[in-house]
Amino acid sequence: MSRERILITVKTYPTLSRKHGETVCTAGVREDGSWVRIYPVPFRRLDEAEQYRKYDWLECDLVRSKKDPRPESCHPAEVKQLVAAGHLDTADNWRERRRLLLGKAKVHTRLQTLIDGAKANELSLAVFKPAKVTGFIWEEEEREWDAAKLTEMRNRSDQGELFAEETWRQTFKVIPKLPFSFSYRFEDDMGKASEMQVLDWEAGALFWNCLRSCDGDEKAALAKVRQKYFDEFTQKNLHFFLGTTQEFHFRAPNPWVIIGVLPIPHERQMDLL
Repeated sequence: MSRERILITVKTYPTLSRKHGETVCTAGVREDGSWVRIYPVPFRRLDEAEQYRKYDWLECDLVRSKKDPRPESCHPAEVKQLVAAGHLDTADNWRERRRLLLGKAKVHTRLQTLIDGAKANELSLAVFKPAKVTGFIWEEEEREWDAAKLTEMRNRSDQGELFAEETWRQTFKVIPKLPFSFSYRFEDDMGKASEMQVLDWEAGALFWNCLRSCDGDEKAALAKVRQKYFDEFTQKNLHFFLGTTQEFHFRAPNPWVIIGVLPIPHERQMDLL
């Protein structure tokens, strides 16, 4: 166990786990630019004061995962420690975020290097710079969570296994399942084309917000999501935060997915001097 200081850069849309209930995969970088994954985190069960934002610094004790062989995977020794200890803002054209995420952290530009690294179990989190973004698409998914998982979750919560606090057992509601999955199409600097799903919580939250503003019109809401993630973000110096899933880390031809986006502004001329 070791005390870590982590800049949170990734929070994925919540998923259901039979063992842990509704969980979020959180990841970030240390001050030296190395990556760490914090899982599982029952994020919405944390008190409001404990719910950290992206680009918050966390100071917590982390334990190397014994069940997840990926090299960066840890779990919090105590969930109550996951409290923000500062925030890295966007002052001076994102100077400090740029210094840490594009300077100290390694920026990859070739997909095959990442695929080989995952197969060798050398890495499962990375910053990636696409050479060209060619599309942003979506596919319709099942609209409800897996009934068996929901039943098992409810049974475990009735037994007090998932929620230590009685109030949470009585009031907690599972987050709605996204009816669409989103993906980027892009090329790396060798011209290798790829399509990767976007699991970022912000993409899911944006869809629900757009759906409300469009009075339930899914087609209009999806167009707004595309306007943000493609039209707007591709005008910036767009980078992806990539991660592998535990299930496919060793066996998928390409185990990587997009777990966050970094639409960082282009450097101004004065920044280069």
